[in-house]
Amino acid sequence: MENLITKYLETLKDSLRYLFVKNMSSDKNPKTKGTEETEDKSAELTTTQYLIETIKQLQAEVENLKLELRKVKRVPSGKIGVVLMVPGVLSLVFSIFYNSQVLAFMGLGLTFWGALFLFVRPVGYVKSDLLDSAAISSYSTIDRIIKDLKYKGKSYYVPPYPKEVYLPEYLKRLKDMIVFISADSGSGMPSIEEMAKGTFLLENPKGICVAPPGLGLLSQFEKELRADITKIELNELCESLPQLILENFQLAKEIEMKPKENQVHLKIFDSIYKNLYSEKEDLKSVHFLGCPLVSAIACSIAKTTGKIVTIYKDRVSPDGQTIEVLYRFLEG
Repeated sequence: MENLITKYLETLKDSLRYLFVKNMSSDKNPKTKGTEETEDKSAELTTTQYLIETIKQLQAEVENLKLELRKVKRVPSGKIGVVLMVPGVLSLVFSIFYNSQVLAFMGLGLTFWGALFLFVRPVGYVKSDLLDSAAISSYSTIDRIIKDLKYKGKSYYVPPYPKEVYLPEYLKRLKDMIVFISADSGSGMPSIEEMAKGTFLLENPKGICVAPPGLGLLSQFEKELRADITKIELNELCESLPQLILENFQLAKEIEMKPKENQVHLKIFDSIYKNLYSEKEDLKSVHFLGCPLVSAIACSIAKTTGKIVTIYKDRVSPDGQTIEVLYRFLEG
C-alpha cells in the first residue's frame, strides 16, 4: 500500500513538472499569446507550483507514516495486552464500588481486548522451499561421507535412556538420541560403551554415529504433546502424533500410522519435505535416514518403544506426492 501511494505521488509530480516546463517554454513565444492568455498561464503556473509543493509535503508525510508503522510493528503484543487489561480491570473494580454500568461495559471491553492481545501472539511462518534448502546441505554432507567411506549399511535409531534413570558419568552420552549408520548390512550394533564415547567413527563394528535429522522436530513434538513420550503406548502415539503434525505444524496434508507386530507403516501425503526425495536432488541418505519428518517419527517410535528402529524400506509415488515408510524394531 505504501509503495503504491509513493509511486502514484511520484507519477503525479513528474506530470506536473512536465506541465510546468511546457508552460514556461510556451511563455517565451509572444506571438501565440495574448494578454488574457498570459494571465491565465500565470495563474496556471502558480497553481502548478502550489500542487508541487503540496505533493512534496505529502511525500514527507508518507515517509513519516512509514517510520510510525515500523515503530508500531516493533511493539510486542504482550505489552499492548497489559496496557489494555490494567485499565480494564480497574474499571471493573470501580464499577462495583460506584454501581456504574458504563464503567462495567468499559472494563469488560478493555479486559477482553487485553486478553486477546496477551494470549494471541503473532506467529512467524517460513516457506517450505526454505526448509528444503536448509536440509539439503546436511544430506549432501552425509552423502559425501558415505561415498568416501564406501558404506552400504543401514541406519539404526538408538533410543536414549530416560532422563530420570541414573547413569555413571562415562555413560552420560547415552541420554542423547543418535543414529548409527553401519558399514555393511551384515554388521551388528555397537556396544553401549562404544556409543557412550560420543565419537563419530566407530571401529567395532565399523560405522558412524550422527544426530538424527528430525531431532529438532522431535523436541517440538514433545513440547506440544506435553507428555513424556517414553511413557506413551505405541498405539496411542500412532493416533496422537499424526493429528499433532497436521493440526499444529501443518507439515503435510494427511498422515497415516499403522502399528503392526515389530513394525510401523507410515504413509505421508503431500509432505513439505517431498522435494528431498526428487530425482533432481538425488540424495542417497534421505532414503535410509528419512527426511526430517520421517526421522522425527522414527525418533518418537524409538523413544516410545525403547527399541532400536530402522527404516527398512521406503517408497515414493511417481508424482512425488506420497511417501511410504516401513519401520522395523530391533531388540535394544
